[in-house]
Amino acid sequence: MLGTLYGIGVGPGDPDLLTLKAVKVLGRVGHVFAASSSSNDYSLALDIVRRHLPKGIPVHSLDFPMTFDKNRLESAWRANCDTVAARLESGVDVAFVTLGDPMTFSTFIYLWRTIRQRLSEVPVEIVPGITSYQAAAACAGVVLAEAEETLTVISGAKGGRRLSQVLPFSDSVVLMKAYKHFPEILDQIRRSGLQDSVCFVSRCGLEGQVVEKDFAALENLKPHYLSLLIVKKGGGST
Repeated sequence: MLGTLYGIGVGPGDPDLLTLKAVKVLGRVGHVFAASSSSNDYSLALDIVRRHLPKGIPVHSLDFPMTFDKNRLESAWRANCDTVAARLESGVDVAFVTLGDPMTFSTFIYLWRTIRQRLSEVPVEIVPGITSYQAAAACAGVVLAEAEETLTVISGAKGGRRLSQVLPFSDSVVLMKAYKHFPEILDQIRRSGLQDSVCFVSRCGLEGQVVEKDFAALENLKPHYLSLLIVKKGGGST
């Protein structure tokens, strides 16, 4: 029999935001996997769940390179699939832990698809997690949406062009992965005249957390990887 693959969202960083279901699953699986950068084997997701792992459970970091090179990415996905599939084929239940939610800008999505191509009958259970933008809105006191308002969540990994496309149709925009093209994104906000509608949150729930609503203070900021922007037309703070 094949083992079950669990995709577990561990939230944005604060271990107290891990769900009860996630803790229960982690207590009974036989192997835990997590994504790490190709430059090192550190995994924040593993740090978040470590206190909840049974003593002696095997833990394995999988290399997911941060690149847009399709060939390099597909090679990494296949290699990671081989590693995880070997455990599933031996009948072991495994968990892949990922920051935030498994179905929102997550490395789990790629692993899940690749595993399913190889082991179409493998049982999969996905445990949702609190997203970074939910936690960021809570700590910053910014209302994401109310009444008939619209909320749009986009990636800033390739710059601010997508922001200009969605702003006319959105009351609130969450721009995740905002660190890499930060100056370009700020310029797009400036050209849209929304400097007074921005909230920047970095390392939410972690040491070094930053919440900044002064647009001028963002001009010379070099944001951490774990950073996002909330653009809320008309304010939205309590």
